[in-house]
Amino acid sequence: MASAKEIRTKIKSVKNTQKITRAMEKVAMSKMRKATERMLQARPYAEKIWRTVGHLAQATPEYKHPFMVEREVRRVAYVIVATDRGLCGGLNMNLFRAVVRAVREWRAKGVETEFAVYGNKGIAFFRRVGGQVIAHAAGLGDRPHLDQLLGTLKAVTDAYREGRVDRVYLAGNQFVNTMTQRPQLRQLLPLAVTTHGEESTAESGHGYPWDYIYEPDAVSLLDTVLTRYLESQVYQAVVENVACEQSARMVAMKSASDNAGKIINQLQLAYNKARQAGITKELAEIVGGAAAV
Repeated sequence: MASAKEIRTKIKSVKNTQKITRAMEKVAMSKMRKATERMLQARPYAEKIWRTVGHLAQATPEYKHPFMVEREVRRVAYVIVATDRGLCGGLNMNLFRAVVRAVREWRAKGVETEFAVYGNKGIAFFRRVGGQVIAHAAGLGDRPHLDQLLGTLKAVTDAYREGRVDRVYLAGNQFVNTMTQRPQLRQLLPLAVTTHGEESTAESGHGYPWDYIYEPDAVSLLDTVLTRYLESQVYQAVVENVACEQSARMVAMKSASDNAGKIINQLQLAYNKARQAGITKELAEIVGGAAAV
């Protein structure tokens, strides 16, 4: 059994760790509230432009934008939104597992894959497993700006325009509530957007081609709208991932603090036993010494 002094040292060390985890829990709680507010503020624009692009995807325009053209899939790109820092439970690994499963399915069909990654944890993981990382961005912070995201996104959209990539997916964590964050993979390119509860032309039984009147022209307007659509979806995924990160970190740090408390109780019990054994031994030595005299 360890000595009482050794156990006392361990107790002090665990208490110091518990102070750190409690402080991190409080910081994460504060950041989570702010991140959730930013996420909710960004949602209306992302949903509105999603609905607008959904209508465009259902139309049958004379001009077909490259982002709306379906082609044979030979190469797939994944835009992955991960965190820069750890200590957030299984948030990143759950997302990475979902991406790896999807990649295996594509590779079984003979389709190659590549990655554009946001966040240090994602960059390190996909390089470690041998993935081809064509673009990346890190150090986005707790208040990411769109300017920080554009370079990585442009690398992917340029690859799609030039035909080097035939399909693009966005992989990130969906914020459900404080306790639940869910990995989500959805198609970005070519457009595979459905409107919220609205019937498509085919479903409504109209059966005739239709389109919009574009001003100044379809080419420039569609290019602008679809580019803004992609930017809004990636930005929304990033701010949502920040909220997920802080929520997961808060829960992880609370769990760590609770576990530290349990360990302290166990060590305190062991310390009391060791101390009692020491006292008993000293008494036995005194009694033995007195008997010898």
